[in-house]
Amino acid sequence: MNIEFNKNEDVNKQLVYELKTKLKKIYAGGGEKNAAKQKEKGKLLARERIAYLTDEGREFLELGAFAADGMYAEQGGCPSAGVVCGIGYVSGRQCMIVANDATVKAGAWFPMTAKKNLRAQEIAMENRLPVIYLVDSAGVYLPMQDEIFPDKEHFGRMFRNNAIMSSEGIVQISAIMGSCVAGGAYLPIMSDEAMIVEGTGSVFLAGSYLVKSAIGEDIDNETLGGATTHCEISGVTDYKHPNDKACLDSIKKIMSMIGAPENAGFDRIKPLAPKLDEKELYGILPENREKPYEVREIIKRLVDNSEFEEYKQLFGQSIVCGLARIDGWAVGIVANQRNVVKSKKGEMQFGGVIYSDSADKATRFIMNCNQKKIPLVFLQDVTGFMVGSRSEHGGIIKDGAKMVNAVSNSVVPKFTIVMGNSYGAGNYAMCGKAYDPRLIYAWPTAKIAVMGGAQAAKVILQMEQASLKAKGEIITPEKEQALLKEITDRYNSQTTPYYAASRLWVDGIIDPLETRKVISMGIEAANQSPIKKAFNVGVIQT
Repeated sequence: MNIEFNKNEDVNKQLVYELKTKLKKIYAGGGEKNAAKQKEKGKLLARERIAYLTDEGREFLELGAFAADGMYAEQGGCPSAGVVCGIGYVSGRQCMIVANDATVKAGAWFPMTAKKNLRAQEIAMENRLPVIYLVDSAGVYLPMQDEIFPDKEHFGRMFRNNAIMSSEGIVQISAIMGSCVAGGAYLPIMSDEAMIVEGTGSVFLAGSYLVKSAIGEDIDNETLGGATTHCEISGVTDYKHPNDKACLDSIKKIMSMIGAPENAGFDRIKPLAPKLDEKELYGILPENREKPYEVREIIKRLVDNSEFEEYKQLFGQSIVCGLARIDGWAVGIVANQRNVVKSKKGEMQFGGVIYSDSADKATRFIMNCNQKKIPLVFLQDVTGFMVGSRSEHGGIIKDGAKMVNAVSNSVVPKFTIVMGNSYGAGNYAMCGKAYDPRLIYAWPTAKIAVMGGAQAAKVILQMEQASLKAKGEIITPEKEQALLKEITDRYNSQTTPYYAASRLWVDGIIDPLETRKVISMGIEAANQSPIKKAFNVGVIQT
C-alpha cells in the first residue's frame, strides 16, 4: 500500500466515523427526557418496537434516517422527520415498517414527515411489500399546516395510497400504539387490519378538547376513542392488546400466515464474498473528489468473488458496464470511470465525464439488461456530459438523450449508489432520484448539485458582480475574494450528502461496506413484484 492509499483510507474512515456519530445522535430522537415520558406510560420507543417486531439476526435497512436533518430549527428540530421507516423481516417475510417517533413533537407530522411516509409507501407499492404501520402521532403540526395539508404530494396522498395498495392486494397492518388524531386516524383504519393497545392507544377524528369546543360534549379521550370503545362498541379496530409487546406479537403471528408473493424471476445463486478485501474501498476512493481512480477496483470489491464480465471494454471508456453478482443476485453495473482514458481514436477522455461513445455504450447495455431481465446498478461519480464544439458537433445531446431515454423506460429494477460527484445531467443519465431507482443511497463522499462548487461559485459571482455594478458599487479585489468565498461556502454546504439526505434526494447515507447489503435487500424486495410492462424506449433519434 502506498502513501496515497493510506491517506485516502484515513480520510474515508474519518468520514464513516462522522456518519456513525451523526446517526447515533439521530437515533436518540427527541432526547432522554421525552423518551422517559414514553417509558412512564409503559410504551416502547419507536426503534425498540421495530427491534422487537423484526426477526432476530436479520438486517433492517433504514430509509431516510437523515430526513429533516438541519431543518425546522425554529421549531426545535425534527430528527428523522419524527418517523422511522425501513425494510425489515417479520416472520421471515420482507416488509416495509413505518413507526412514528412520539419523542419528537409527540409524533406530529411535519412537511418532511409526509414526504418520508410517501417515499416508504412508494417503495412498498413498487415492490409489493406488506406495510406495517406502528402509529403513535399527534397529527399534523398545525403551525405548518399549509405545507403539509392540501397539495397532491401532501398528507392526504397517504390515504389515497392506502386505498390503492389495498385494491392491489398489498397487505397493510396498523397498530395504534399511541395517539391517532384527526386526518391521521384514516391511515390505520384504511389499512386491511388495525389493532390497538389498551390504555395508550386512541383514535378519533377530534380529541376531547375539540369535541368540548365544537359541540359542548364533556368526555375523556379514553371513552371517546380508546381500545375498549373501538373494539367493543364502534368495531373500528380488529384486535385489542394489553401492551406493546403483545400487539407486536400479534403482528408477527399474522405475518407468519400470509401467502407467498409472486416471484419476478431475477437470477440468484449461492452468494460469495468479494475475493478482494472490501475494506480497501476506503483506500481506493480519493480524499479529493477531483482526483482520478480506477472504478474497476471499486467494482471488484463490491461483487461476488470479485468477478466482473465487462461489456465493450475498449469502447466508450468513460463509462464502465458489465455483468456481475452481488450477494448471489445477477446485476448489470453501469459505473462512471474516473481515470483519464484514451478513446478508440486515440483521444484522451477526462474521468467522470460522459462522452458520446460512452453514452451510446451505456444505452445499449441498459437495453440488453432489460431484455435479459437483469436488475441494474448505477455507481455514480459523474461531473456531467462533455461540452465544447467537438462534442456538440458530434451530437452529444442526441447521445445523452438516448441514454436518458433508456434509463427512463427501463422496466427492470434500478439501484443507484452515489459514490462521489453527481452533477448536472450526469445525475439524470446515471439514474438520479428523478428516474425512479428502487433505492438510492449515498456514500459519505457524495456531492450532488447542478455543477461543482468552484465552477458554480464563479458563475454566481459574475451575476452578483453585475448586479452590484448596476447599483454603482465599487468591487475591490478584496471584496471580490470575500464574496467568492461566501458564495463557495454557501454552495458547497448544499452539495453535501447530508443536505441531500435531509431532503430525501437520497434514501440514506451508508458506509461503503454496506453497499452489498443495500443492493441485495433491494433486489430481494423487487423480486416480489413481477415485471408486467414490456421494455420500449419510444422514439430515439439515430
